[in-house]
Amino acid sequence: MIGVSGTRADTVRVLIVDDEPELTELLSAAVTEAGWQSLTAADGRSALRIARDCTPHVVVLDGMLPDFDGVEVLRTLRSESSRLPVLMLTARDALEHRIDGLSAGADDYVTKPFSLEEVMLRLRALLRRADPRDSAEQGPVQVLGDLVLAESTREVQRGGVPVLLTAKEFDLLRFLMSHPHQVLSKAQILDHVWNASFDGEGNLVEVYIYGLRAKIDKGRAPMIRTVRGAGYTIRAANEWA
Repeated sequence: MIGVSGTRADTVRVLIVDDEPELTELLSAAVTEAGWQSLTAADGRSALRIARDCTPHVVVLDGMLPDFDGVEVLRTLRSESSRLPVLMLTARDALEHRIDGLSAGADDYVTKPFSLEEVMLRLRALLRRADPRDSAEQGPVQVLGDLVLAESTREVQRGGVPVLLTAKEFDLLRFLMSHPHQVLSKAQILDHVWNASFDGEGNLVEVYIYGLRAKIDKGRAPMIRTVRGAGYTIRAANEWA
């Protein structure tokens, strides 16, 4: 099932993927009230078709769908559009599923039941981070060894080779690079990168650090390291010698 509400071509397009009609209707109404265009899909197959045809600016994706697992849909979305912001909806007791979603590239998540206000706040935050024209809080280029992070375009390179990061991975790397050589605890990272308290906090940070290492350090001298019992730190590769 596919539905579209809103008619202005210049508005933000939000793809809502959930098989609960009442929930989809509530989310769609909130999105439309915000002046955005609501695209809805009740299964993974329809969601992928809409994403390819309509190019949404952000996706709200349920973790449990009737045809595909939400994580499978997320992986496909990520493979086709690495910078598309995705907000996952998960059951409160499904910590493992949340970690799978974050590992697959989700930028953020909310647990059911949730408030519409929370969802809209998170969507606005994801859209701000994904829009390179929004430079109100952007600063200069950060350089650490051969790692370069351009805040105005949200691009990252290591050794001159582009590194594709999700919006949340970019935020995490920016926070680490803003404090080189310092050991940052999981609590500090959660507070500054997510601005919220999560169930299973340690797992959340570990998942994202693992993902960053896989992209930043893979095949190269490592820059991000774990300080056992204390947190994580970053420095130029040659400074670890």
